[in-house]
Amino acid sequence: MQLDMTKGPIFPLLIRFMIPVWIGNIFQQVYNMVDSMIVGKYVGATALAAVGSTGNLMFLMTGFSLGFAAGFSIVTSQAFGAGNRDQVRRSVANGVLLSVLTVAVLTVFNLLILDTLLRWMNTPEDILPEARTYIRIIAAGLFANTFYNLFGSFLRAVGNSRAPLFFVIFSACLNVVLDLLFIRTFHMGVAGAAWATVLSQAVSAVLCLLYTLLRVKILIPHREDWRLSRDISKEQLRLGVPMALQFAVTASGMAIMQSAINLFGSTAVASITAASKLQYLLMQGVMAMGIAIGTWSGQNYGAGNLSRVRAGVRTAVLFEFCYSLFAAAMMLLVFPHLLFLFFEDGTDMAPVLEMAGTYYRVCSLFYLPLSFILIFRNGMQGCGHGFIPLLSGVIELLSRCGMAFASMKTHSFTLAVACDPAAWLIAGIYCLCAWFFVMKRYHGQRFGRPA
Repeated sequence: MQLDMTKGPIFPLLIRFMIPVWIGNIFQQVYNMVDSMIVGKYVGATALAAVGSTGNLMFLMTGFSLGFAAGFSIVTSQAFGAGNRDQVRRSVANGVLLSVLTVAVLTVFNLLILDTLLRWMNTPEDILPEARTYIRIIAAGLFANTFYNLFGSFLRAVGNSRAPLFFVIFSACLNVVLDLLFIRTFHMGVAGAAWATVLSQAVSAVLCLLYTLLRVKILIPHREDWRLSRDISKEQLRLGVPMALQFAVTASGMAIMQSAINLFGSTAVASITAASKLQYLLMQGVMAMGIAIGTWSGQNYGAGNLSRVRAGVRTAVLFEFCYSLFAAAMMLLVFPHLLFLFFEDGTDMAPVLEMAGTYYRVCSLFYLPLSFILIFRNGMQGCGHGFIPLLSGVIELLSRCGMAFASMKTHSFTLAVACDPAAWLIAGIYCLCAWFFVMKRYHGQRFGRPA
């Protein structure tokens, strides 16, 4: 079903849209966690470290395709808010064609540079072969991830956040089944974990496409829509390229952080891998509200109602403030007791708890600025801004780089795990200031010209 967010009470609409996204994100993180748990339990801590060491490279690759998908769907969201059904269909067709071209180029490029990137990241020699195997399979399956995200983004653009939830849940369950089949039964090791991820996303992408064809007629292009439009391509690329670069820049900074953590050995890598999986699970509430604000801003900007855009963002910030306090309490009091789930029986958990505890204590202080990034950046992107939000990614990169290099120079583990909080704080302040700057430019206007 479609959800028109251009009229009606703000908080109920945001929550109605956000909750399916939130649940879907949790399931996605759960199957990522289960993926790591199964690898750690049945293949070993070295294999867990190998998969964990490639996490940021995986985010770099999949983030690029996710950024394009999100950027392309903003045009669809704005057209839906404006009530232009013809433009909705044309934007979908154009987005699919552009995605085919971009993912083909990205797949080849990724496969060519992976070995070099693993070396640059100081990947420990004892986990390098398994890390290489895992990330190559993920890179080869980029088509599945891209269209899994693209079709879900188009559905959310017209306010349908429930259907993508069902496909995420299905993908999560299928991924767990395939993990157990490939790893426990066929003894495929980390390659089995990678193939389970790719195949589950591919099946879910096909199911999402079939659902759209059968149930969401507004998104189905006509035969004459299947051509690249210069105007639509220009607009989609204007929004999609900065968002893809933003993911890439953020992932690059996280890869540099990973290179600093890698210097402390495979135990440190495995500890932070497990700790970060649990933290990402908790952070899905923050991220889900960010996605909701992106759709909210896109539809209301398309309808020309900027005061409603502002009101929605204010509501989201209040929600995120309360959620950040809850998340910090959970991270410090509950999650350290769950780390054993990622390790084989008999593993010495003392160094794991020490390293993961340091990570949790540092990160939990900075969840509110992280929410500022996601709310204000998505709000600006929904209004058609590409370059200004992109700068927040550059700021995150520079912040992580500075902290990572300081960690490497001083051999300080605390500074290594502080890379994320430093990036959140500085980029969060920037996004807050940028939001007020953008809104000031719109003052008294029905529409504004995106920067």
